[in-house]
Amino acid sequence: MTQLKSIIVILFAVLALVFAQSGYSQSKPLKKIRVGVPSVSMGNIIIFITKEGKLFEKHGLDAEVITMNGSGIASKALISGNIEISPIATPTVINANLSGSDMAILAHTMPGVIHALMVKPEIKRVEDLKGKKVAVSTLGSLTDFLVRYIARKKGLNPERDVTLITTGGDAERIMALKTGVVDGAAMSHPGYGRAQRMGFPMLWDSAKEVNYPWMEITTRKATVKSDRETVMNYMKAHLEGIALFKRDREFGKRVMKKVLRLDDEELINESYEIFSRSFIPAPYPNLAGMKTSYEYVAATRPDVWKHKPEEFADSSFVEELDKSGFIKKLYER
Repeated sequence: MTQLKSIIVILFAVLALVFAQSGYSQSKPLKKIRVGVPSVSMGNIIIFITKEGKLFEKHGLDAEVITMNGSGIASKALISGNIEISPIATPTVINANLSGSDMAILAHTMPGVIHALMVKPEIKRVEDLKGKKVAVSTLGSLTDFLVRYIARKKGLNPERDVTLITTGGDAERIMALKTGVVDGAAMSHPGYGRAQRMGFPMLWDSAKEVNYPWMEITTRKATVKSDRETVMNYMKAHLEGIALFKRDREFGKRVMKKVLRLDDEELINESYEIFSRSFIPAPYPNLAGMKTSYEYVAATRPDVWKHKPEEFADSSFVEELDKSGFIKKLYER
């Protein structure tokens, strides 16, 4: 009997310890993290999906989402430590690291860029851009990169033939185009879809002009070294956000309407179809595709050809989540 009592006491003690540890785990404070968003756009919608779906909290994070004006500004915020993670355009990462920074691309979440150059109706050919003004978000941003790269590919000198005007997000660029402040504007969807409905033609579809892996997840190598767990938790949340967006059309559309302040049902459905197909479940850094950015960076930093894409990327996070089965489970529901 005494032995039975002892066993019961030990059993209760073990159960009490288990419940205490469970309670501690549940009450463990969330880790604060600041996430930069270079533009409020469909390309960055997964960050907002993740926030609205409370997936950051699910993975132990208290994420503050901070909107910025382009990758150029976001990269400076990342380098200075004002944010911990952000989508930063690949050429911006490469340029910064060649100048001594320590950014690392953890993922390319889309295989190609969804972008276009919309122009005034009187601009019929690329040659008509000579002497004209084109709106981009900021210098060093994706829109800046695309306009310069494609213009050069088509025979123009973007430094001499075109004046690039920094005008903020797609909404501001559409307004600049509408009011005649600029003659052309580079933008993503649904921006270029809205511009088309207003009578502005597409001069080029960037996806057809350049092989450019898109929507990077970028942090600093120092952050990976000092707090890998937090970066991994971010990656879990973001990749689960991709799965949620693909899986739940109505939730995705609600977030799109709220974030983009868009009530055009046709445009929303069109954008959802385009982007839900494009986001990659296992978004490894696209090392081969990064060579496109090399060509752009080499115009001012020819020494880029001495460096391997691996120097600007870290595939270990996606690789770990892929091999562990984490990503596969997201799509089994």
